[in-house]
Order: sequence, then structure tokens, then C-alpha cells
Amino acid sequence: MGITFRKRQKLGKNSWINVSGSGVSASTKVGPVTFNSRGGIYVKLPGGLNFRGRWK
Repeated sequence: MGITFRKRQKLGKNSWINVSGSGVSASTKVGPVTFNSRGGIYVKLPGGLNFRGRWK
């Protein structure tokens, strides 16, 4: 396991800019669904479950 770097800066009510060791991306949240500019999708499900997938 290595050392990682991640920084998240809020831009607006439901928007963020994310900086990590692999680059920069943006994300936005619509209800329980979060989309990021690299094609990731994150969905909060009932019971404490989460779904993570790709939309591109």
C-alpha cells in the first residue's frame, strides 16, 4: 500500500474540483447520484450501500 494524495475543493452548492496524484477532475451531485468528469458515477443506495460505476 502506497501513499496517496487527494484534495477536494467545493465550487458551488453541489459541485467540486478534485485534485489527486492522477490529475484533476470535477464532480457534481444530483440527488443521491454523483457524476464526475472522468466518467465515474456514484449512487447512494438504501441500507448504507453504494454503487460505483462508469457512464462513459
